[in-house]
Amino acid sequence: MSGTTNRLLIRASDATSWVMCIRRAWFDKHQPITEVKPDAFMQFLFEAGLAHEASVLKRLSEQYLVCRANSAEHTLELMEQGAQVIYQGRLVDSEMNLIGYPDFLIRNENGLYQAADVKLSLSENKKTTQIQLGVYRRLLKNDLPAIVYLGDNRIAQLTGDDVDVSVDQFLASMKQLITDAQPPTVRYSYSRCETCPYINRCLPEFVRKEETSLLYGVDGNMADQLAQIDISTISQLAKSDAAFIPDLPHLRNERKKTRAIVQAQSYLTGKIFQLEPIALPEGIWIHFDIEDDPMTNSRVRHVYLWGFLVPSYTKTSFEYVWSDNESNDYQGWISFLQKIEDYRHRYTSIVIAHYSNHEKATIKKYAQRYAMGNDKTVAWLLGDESPLYDLQKPILNSLILPIQRYGLKDICKNPNLVNFQWENDESGSQWSVVQFKKFQSESDLTIKNFIKETILSYNRDDVTATRKLEMWLRELSQRNDFID
Repeated sequence: MSGTTNRLLIRASDATSWVMCIRRAWFDKHQPITEVKPDAFMQFLFEAGLAHEASVLKRLSEQYLVCRANSAEHTLELMEQGAQVIYQGRLVDSEMNLIGYPDFLIRNENGLYQAADVKLSLSENKKTTQIQLGVYRRLLKNDLPAIVYLGDNRIAQLTGDDVDVSVDQFLASMKQLITDAQPPTVRYSYSRCETCPYINRCLPEFVRKEETSLLYGVDGNMADQLAQIDISTISQLAKSDAAFIPDLPHLRNERKKTRAIVQAQSYLTGKIFQLEPIALPEGIWIHFDIEDDPMTNSRVRHVYLWGFLVPSYTKTSFEYVWSDNESNDYQGWISFLQKIEDYRHRYTSIVIAHYSNHEKATIKKYAQRYAMGNDKTVAWLLGDESPLYDLQKPILNSLILPIQRYGLKDICKNPNLVNFQWENDESGSQWSVVQFKKFQSESDLTIKNFIKETILSYNRDDVTATRKLEMWLRELSQRNDFID
């Protein structure tokens, strides 16, 4: 198949890029990057997906005669022969320039074939999955529900008008993208752009144009609405007056308008702006951070590490609760609660500081999981007098920082802000999950312990970072140069 012909084809798998960003889908067709090295977490997901596919293949092979297809022509031959299950089939519609590669084609009692794909989870990429399976149905020219074999051994079926509408939108958009000579105009989005293989092609253009969606708190919808009132660049926004910006659907009150304007000023000048005084709670501070695994067999998050930094806030002040696997989840939870009770007796008036709402939300989920809402420790942690304190709140309430994201690492690693550096620059929450999976699968105790130590070191850096952030905020709290 020639490069030109290949470019003109619409593949069901194109939905992955199209759902993420239509500009990414355009690059895939016109200027593709042929070699993309996935990061460790994406590689882990890929390998986990292959392992899940192999387990589904094994299960189906125990029930049916499974035939492997090696081409579109062979797939048609197997279908004409009435093969019970076709593995790695290839479906083509030359008139629509449409092609799909379903994991399985399963023949029902009426002699019709249903497409089936293997997915670890449906929730994370639901629209992509719906479009892919909807395309398979379109290629099969029947209305049978498409099947999804999920990682928790559930089987889902996708059908309905919503799926057909999404497929129509996808096909129409892809036909247009294939004929367009230039990439479509899109807005910047950190979550989409920073993981995109084409980021180095798009980001310089965003920066040159002073794209307002580069700013923290200004998403694509808000950027579109600002453009409608002739505020299309960061410089224009920085010079604006909140009193003269009309109420917009995503920018309705004075505070939001002021934040957007000052965020633009901070972006251009590199300055920190303070909106209001910073008030931190009194007490003995304990810094708290968890590491959890979303890729369990049950698909219920398992906290494998509850980490704490206690006075005197040195490396030797790091304490933790560790849980080897999901079967030890309850014991890990109970040990965490016991650790909290130990701190209540060891210190007076404690503040358990964490960054973002994830830790508190996780405690709530664990309390629900084990029906322990009335437990005295849980009730104290989640009650009106809770010692849990989200360090992100005073930052969002009081400060405007010259950064694109307000994550812990974004603030702490910035040399002009907290300037705390993690020992392992590659470490992160997804990195931690990959390391934990390696820990679980490793049989050599020496290597296993080494992996555990690297995870503990990363978590220790996380809680140390929140301590450094606390001290930095205390210094800033002495300032009185607030914005009027």
